[in-house]
Amino acid sequence: MIVAAALPLVAEYGAAVTTAQIARAAGIGEATIFRAFKDKEEVLAACTAEAMNPSHVLRELASISLDQPLADRLTEAAEAMRAHLTRMGAVAGALHASGHRRERTPAARPTGGRPTAAQPTAARPTGGRTSTSDNPHDGSDRPADSRETSMRATRDALTELVEPDRATLRLPPERVASIFLGMLFTQLHFGAEGADVDPVEFVDVLLHGTLNQPGSGT
Repeated sequence: MIVAAALPLVAEYGAAVTTAQIARAAGIGEATIFRAFKDKEEVLAACTAEAMNPSHVLRELASISLDQPLADRLTEAAEAMRAHLTRMGAVAGALHASGHRRERTPAARPTGGRPTAAQPTAARPTGGRTSTSDNPHDGSDRPADSRETSMRATRDALTELVEPDRATLRLPPERVASIFLGMLFTQLHFGAEGADVDPVEFVDVLLHGTLNQPGSGT
């Protein structure tokens, strides 16, 4: 509850957010925050871990119906991924702009041994599709490993979405998933004027390219 209330405030104010603001947003007394977290720095660490936590977007990807056409599946996936990456960027950008620097990957565990929302969660419900990927936010000091684990889980989820159309594709589903992620990350990273492509257009370019197809009449 505390981290959920704090996230939009951290995205807006960065490290300048106060625990009083967070308490008001959560509808609790300020002292309650310090019964769960050692200090504001630990709250910020938990917010950063939660913003980066891929479990939310993995659940969304797993909920996409495989009965839909491939283009519709990938459009939904693009929308989910963009929302996830935008939230990550908003939190990280606000903290950076406010002068906040992390020296290590935080454990993001409040005092008293109670886990926060940023710590490992149970296997995600998949509506028939399951995942054996580990939650990358395990409180370790290995950010590179965490990023790789997160990326692998996301790529696997996207591969599942593409798999039913394997026979119609020129590339294996796992390669399509990798290209999908590469294109999406590039688009969001550079964010230049005109780069904010509509998800439908993004997927159309991924699947059909930019050249007119033979016999299209254009």
